[in-house]
Amino acid sequence: MSLGTFRVHETILDCPECNNIYDSSKLKNLIPYRCNFGYDIIVHVGKSIFIRCQSEDEVYHELLQRNIKISGSEINYLAKKFIIYLSIAHKESRERLRDFMNQNGGFILHLDSTCEGDSPHLMSGLDGISEIVLENIKIPTERADKIIPFLKNIKAAYGNPLALVHDMGKAILNAVKKVFPETPDYICHTHFLRDIGKDLFQAENDTIRKRLSKHGIQGTLRKKIRELGKVLEENPDSISAIVYSIKEEKIQDSIIDLIPQIALYILMLWCLDGKNQGDGYGFPFDRPYLIFYQRLIKIYSTLKELIKIKSRRNILKKNVLYLKMFRDLSDVIIDPVLKKSAKIMEEKVRVFDKLRKAMRIALPDGNQGLNDNGDKDIRTIEKRVKDFYKWLCNNKSLLRKPGYKKMIAQIEKYWDKLFADPIIVQGQDNKIIIQPQRTNNIIERLFRYCKHKHRKRSGTNPAGRNIKALLANTPLVKNLENKDYLEIILNGYKSLEDRFAKIDAEIVRQELLKSQLSSEKIPSKIKKIIKKSKLPNTLIALFNT
Repeated sequence: MSLGTFRVHETILDCPECNNIYDSSKLKNLIPYRCNFGYDIIVHVGKSIFIRCQSEDEVYHELLQRNIKISGSEINYLAKKFIIYLSIAHKESRERLRDFMNQNGGFILHLDSTCEGDSPHLMSGLDGISEIVLENIKIPTERADKIIPFLKNIKAAYGNPLALVHDMGKAILNAVKKVFPETPDYICHTHFLRDIGKDLFQAENDTIRKRLSKHGIQGTLRKKIRELGKVLEENPDSISAIVYSIKEEKIQDSIIDLIPQIALYILMLWCLDGKNQGDGYGFPFDRPYLIFYQRLIKIYSTLKELIKIKSRRNILKKNVLYLKMFRDLSDVIIDPVLKKSAKIMEEKVRVFDKLRKAMRIALPDGNQGLNDNGDKDIRTIEKRVKDFYKWLCNNKSLLRKPGYKKMIAQIEKYWDKLFADPIIVQGQDNKIIIQPQRTNNIIERLFRYCKHKHRKRSGTNPAGRNIKALLANTPLVKNLENKDYLEIILNGYKSLEDRFAKIDAEIVRQELLKSQLSSEKIPSKIKKIIKKSKLPNTLIALFNT
């Protein structure tokens, strides 16, 4: 990058006595063998794409300003090359990584996978103590026979972990039991609660969602908001006036004629905002459809009161607005299926939130969203959950209803995997006490990091295609933010460029070839053919000729 484009003449010396070949070590440190772009450009492209989240076009113009002409496809190729070089450097540093983790007392292996649509599963293993991504793999489906070789690879490279933390997937549970039979194995508390909540009131939530969709009430509200918005645009001071009036609890005379429009506009916005209410945890911790329905009921009763109040004061002539919306809401409010489902779900939510509070994680009104690792006082948490369990077992009225017995069975089934005692290990100088994390959020943050980087770079969210296109070891980029990791893989060299220069270019080519062969991309010409509805008949006719 300091030179731009240049030509070089290299003299290679061959010693006939010892059969050694002597070439330019300086050139080797600049550019990989038989390549057109230097290590510094490979690193620049890799960091631009994966860390700074620049698009191919941005990288192209940035390099052009440095007098380096490169195509978009070449930038994409060098980005993959960067991941391959990083993967090889990581692989060559496994022993040093193992020594580093042993200095911390060992490692706690967090396991999880992510996929979107029909994409393959990207599975990662991460150390919960150092937060270093250890290994990654892409598998077509999350099955034990696909996960076992991955776990064996981790075991061979880094030894036995102090403990494992993962979700409740049957495939992971079976694979872990096979490879690490004697290792303490724990369930992520967030995943545990999420599964319990889904089992408990997923059916009611789906019913509420479908019934609201059938009534089309959200579209009705949005249409009315657009109509009233135009009225308010013609009276730009009305919003400020109503805000002041609400604050002072006294209606200003300047907006007295617009009160029906303003009141209805604000109420409908408040109602729709119910679908955005939540603490960032996702279902079942956040229940947007239930909250939306509850707000519809509240608006309905509010309109009923407003109609009475306004007609009694006789200062407004447009009660027809309230009456029309009141009628539009009536079908939703009197829907017996909606009413019954909401009542059942509200009760189940209260029980579920009682367990959330006992476990002290993903709490209502929490401000950390999916980054919440929860309270770490594990013994107090265990006592609270035990108290909740006894309360539920003794609540005969609840046990007569569907869902609660299964909730009890889930708690009993995973009890031994929920509460981890501190692990005491012998360090270099003294004993080290390690408390395994209660959640797998650390590795879920890794996946969100990768997806966020892609969205920021591309401006789109084709997550499934993104996972298909990703090289399996792309999550290793996250490690570059860790100074200890960077020092380990550099192994005495000053920069990634210098470190990559010591990697055999032939190994890189082989790895690139493997990635191309394992790619699931369908050739464009084949895509056109398989779109033909009469393809089988065409093939029969073709082979009969």
